[in-house]
Amino acid sequence: MKLTFCGGAQEVSGANHFFETEKTRFLVDCGMFQSGEEMDRRNRGGFPYEAKQIDFVIISHSHLDHIGRLPLLVREGFTGKIYATPPTIDFTRLILEDAQRLLEEKAHRAGILPLSSQKDIDEVMNLFVPVNYEQEIQAGEDVKFMLYEAGHILGSSIVKLIVNDQGEEKIIVCSGDLGNYPVPILRAPTVLDKADYILIESAYGDRNHRGTAKEAQNTLEDAVENTVNRGGVLMIPSFAMERTQELLYQLNNLVEHKRIPAVPIFIDSPLAIRITQVYKKYENYFNVATDALIKSGDDIFKFPNLHFTETTAQSKAINEIASPKIIIAGSGMSTGGRIIHHEVRYLSDSRNTLLVVSYQSQGTLGRKLAEGEKRVKILDQEVEVKARVIQIEAYSAHADQRGLMAWLSHFRKPIRKIFVVQGEETAAQTLATKIRDELGIESEAPAFQEKVEL
Repeated sequence: MKLTFCGGAQEVSGANHFFETEKTRFLVDCGMFQSGEEMDRRNRGGFPYEAKQIDFVIISHSHLDHIGRLPLLVREGFTGKIYATPPTIDFTRLILEDAQRLLEEKAHRAGILPLSSQKDIDEVMNLFVPVNYEQEIQAGEDVKFMLYEAGHILGSSIVKLIVNDQGEEKIIVCSGDLGNYPVPILRAPTVLDKADYILIESAYGDRNHRGTAKEAQNTLEDAVENTVNRGGVLMIPSFAMERTQELLYQLNNLVEHKRIPAVPIFIDSPLAIRITQVYKKYENYFNVATDALIKSGDDIFKFPNLHFTETTAQSKAINEIASPKIIIAGSGMSTGGRIIHHEVRYLSDSRNTLLVVSYQSQGTLGRKLAEGEKRVKILDQEVEVKARVIQIEAYSAHADQRGLMAWLSHFRKPIRKIFVVQGEETAAQTLATKIRDELGIESEAPAFQEKVEL
């Protein structure tokens, strides 16, 4: 059996793991490369395999860096099944359609054709097959798989592959993205104990989060109170999926217990609004505490002074609302979306606050702001940063180094090899070294398009 790392190798984005057995060719994830011109070129460069020869795809979760090139895969001839949990399927259409709109705008500005179309997205959605957690699926003559709770976003999965390789059964576990438990709403990642090979993510493979979920809520509370006292605007760049819903959960708690002043709170993201509706559809995926809260009659996504601004006109009208106010808007790394318009308007005022609650990739505006740059370019404008910038790492949806090592420690030996993926080079190499040193298991951080024999 062969495995080629076609993305997510010494980089966070572009997860795309290509497996070949004697009888079957399949993928785990088919993500978009993100951040920078080189990543754009990779997205346009096609795949290192024939799409029409791929038998099926398993999707771990619906973030764009795990699903973003599915439309291109279909355009190039893929017609097999795509397996994922029901929430992942519903989220995928929303994420792909939102990305398609942005890609078409970008292609138009560059005078080039977009990589895919709405028709491609429709074809992708027709290929999906829903799979429940711990449901065994015979996907190919020699390949079975099961999905387990990953705790990263709603419906996210750990993928366990069971491959009959020339009469020998081999178990390969792909972590997908593992959650940073405990967090609001979601369950803990499932603990597995048996594997021959493991692919583990490493977004935070070289560091640990500072603070706990409770401390994160306290920091959020302090940021609201301090900004309100200054008569300012609290801006929160947030991913439409998971981070926005976690913030709503926390703000609902703060509002209901009268721990923050009554000020207008705007969710300024059409995508976040639609995704929140999907969350309401899949409350059976919530953790026990959140489920109990909902059953008590508490609508965690609806509370006083909360406003959902879906249209462009509603978004612009936020500017007419006197401060203090709170604005939660996409994108989470300030690479586009409505947040950058608010940043242009409010970053230069020292009364205001920018609260960074998500991972910020290298080269993004969000990374520059989080690292303290005092002058940035947004929408072709030079903006002086006078607003206070605060970062809360405990809100991360990714397990940190401590969490990743704890998850790995449950596997019984012998494990033949661990491949460290989906992290920047330093993070991946650091985690690989730690696994070798502390767990005594052979481990490496594979390079882009590296092929290995399993």
